Amino acid sequence: MSEFLDQDIKFLPGVGPQRAEMLKKELKIFTFNDLLYYFPYKYIDRTKFYRISEITGNMPYIQLKGSIVRFETTGEGARQRLIAHFRDESGVMELLWFQGVKWVKENVKAGVEYIVFGKPSIFNGKVNIVHPELEPAENKQVSVGVFQAYYNTSEKMKQKFMTSKALNKFQFNLSALIEGKIFETLPPSLISKLKLMPLPVALRQVHFPENPNLLKNALFRLKFEELFYIQLRILSLKHNREGSFKGFVFSKVGYNLNTFFSNHLPFELTNAQKKVVKEIRKDMGSGKQMNRLLQGDVGSGKTLVALMTALIAFDNGFQVSLMAPTEILANQHYNSIKKMTDGLGINIALLTGSTKKAKRTIIHEQLEDGSLQLLIGTHALIEDKVNFQKLGLVIVDEQHRFGVAQRAKLWKKNEFTPPHVLVMTATPIPRTLAMTVYGDLDVSVIDELPPGRKPIQTLHYYENRRKQVYDFIREQVTVGRQIYIVYPLIKESEKLDLKNVENGYDLLKQVFPRYSISMVHGKMKPAEKDAEMQLFKEGKTQIMVATTVIEVGVDVPNASVMIIESSERFGLSQLHQLRGRVGRGAEQSYCLLMSSYKISNESRKRLETMVRTNDGFEIAEVDMQLRGPGDLEGTQQSGIGFTLKIANLGRDGEILQHARNQASDLLDEDPKLQKQENQILVYHLLKMKNTEFNWSSIS
Repeated sequence: MSEFLDQDIKFLPGVGPQRAEMLKKELKIFTFNDLLYYFPYKYIDRTKFYRISEITGNMPYIQLKGSIVRFETTGEGARQRLIAHFRDESGVMELLWFQGVKWVKENVKAGVEYIVFGKPSIFNGKVNIVHPELEPAENKQVSVGVFQAYYNTSEKMKQKFMTSKALNKFQFNLSALIEGKIFETLPPSLISKLKLMPLPVALRQVHFPENPNLLKNALFRLKFEELFYIQLRILSLKHNREGSFKGFVFSKVGYNLNTFFSNHLPFELTNAQKKVVKEIRKDMGSGKQMNRLLQGDVGSGKTLVALMTALIAFDNGFQVSLMAPTEILANQHYNSIKKMTDGLGINIALLTGSTKKAKRTIIHEQLEDGSLQLLIGTHALIEDKVNFQKLGLVIVDEQHRFGVAQRAKLWKKNEFTPPHVLVMTATPIPRTLAMTVYGDLDVSVIDELPPGRKPIQTLHYYENRRKQVYDFIREQVTVGRQIYIVYPLIKESEKLDLKNVENGYDLLKQVFPRYSISMVHGKMKPAEKDAEMQLFKEGKTQIMVATTVIEVGVDVPNASVMIIESSERFGLSQLHQLRGRVGRGAEQSYCLLMSSYKISNESRKRLETMVRTNDGFEIAEVDMQLRGPGDLEGTQQSGIGFTLKIANLGRDGEILQHARNQASDLLDEDPKLQKQENQILVYHLLKMKNTEFNWSSIS
């Protein structure tokens, strides 16, 4: 890009200092280049004109041609509105303004032919257009082709008449100035190989499309380039790491793994688990440092795979640390691993915020003399005073709950050779997101449940079926099962949350006077929470009323029913995580989604998806289409701080795969990007936002 495009946006004709402030504040448009890369979110066909007699109240944006017969003003003060009676040869309709009335009165004249553009609606039983765009028919349209581009603007901007139309005009003014000043950003060989549209043409067509085909090619070119550079960056970091970081070689499989495999295995490994263990063993014996992401739904047996990986490390004389996001989860890992390895003589310790000082001292000593083989814990593991004698493997559970910098600290626990890293998550990540956010990790997936597990049956009930739900609870408790009832957490109002849970608790005590009920919420002290959970775990209470604090980390095989209240207020991945709390035993389990009648289309789609499938990956894909990638848990601090300007990970999966393949081929031919024609790539990679720490070294 030329320096010309780095100019402050205030110097663009038609913008000036005040509008520039608004563009900077509301849309982060600081320079000519920012404006050029601020892309439309939709296009509307401006060649078709409708007649007033053809209009109905449920049409999309349309345009008409005609003139205003007369104006009238009705209402007082804030309720005042301006009505224009607009006519063409087929009839008369009303145009309405509730705001900007003074401006309209001064600038819009009766008797002049106008092009009117807007969305028809029904008001007082009549079809009309509220706040239409008006342009004198003799004015030349800013759009040069078939389509008019539409840009997102904020409410504040609209109040100052900085609408999509104003942005269109700015783009038009910019397009006149940049002729001959835009330079190519990809190597000529790649452009000709993929028959890509040249960059200056693509930028022109995306803002002012001349026909559908040119627009399609322009969008492909710009999306491909954006995703190609992200993939090139991720894959070149991965190439560099594989070349420069040596890893410990775990060459032998000995007493620990063999004894565990023959005598302690809780159940036969699934084929998916066997495949993953094989992939991990290959990594750890390769002499390169392992960086692997292990994905698997709740209950798919990730902990068992992690334990087998740890046993290989012990067989080779190394220590292992396992980091979990909460004390409850760390405790659970500690108890289940202790139970599974009973009799193997492995020294395991637990370190959390509530570990007593005397116990800590022993842990620190044993870590440093090498006699402590496995340390399980929370963020406490990261503290500087936690030093290992020979740390060979780091396992991180529910990775998205840890910031990148926190994981970096674990990475630095060894002076020279970094430990192998195994990252686990039960939040299935859509394929496109995994390629982008975790693109530098090797990904393993456990995609089958252990034998004997029955799929959870999910049902959606409206409020009026509550009596049936209570009868169902009684049936289940009678046959000895336990029930979770979860209430939503609204961040804005903790008081309201607490009230929701407490009201629910009081009501259930009235409805089920003979049952014992536990309650857990975020305002309780950790000790109180643990005590309530323990009662439920031991079967002393039949029903557990909770907020989403139970989302991660309570394993009660006898709990076979999950009831989610106001389920329309939960995200899809959260609903899926909660559902995974049941179905842990061999009994048939159920998840009941309660909701009110009035729910949005998006909420309805979420609940329908939950009822239709138990497949976490399918759910993750739907979730991303509904919410967009930036809102998914964990993508915000995933270390690759990219914002996509034109591509969409929910919709552009094919282009992403294509971009990744091209980047991979290019690096196979020229790993260090030393060829003359690839210098353009080096230049643009350096321009991409480089963080001060090489995040990809970690995970």
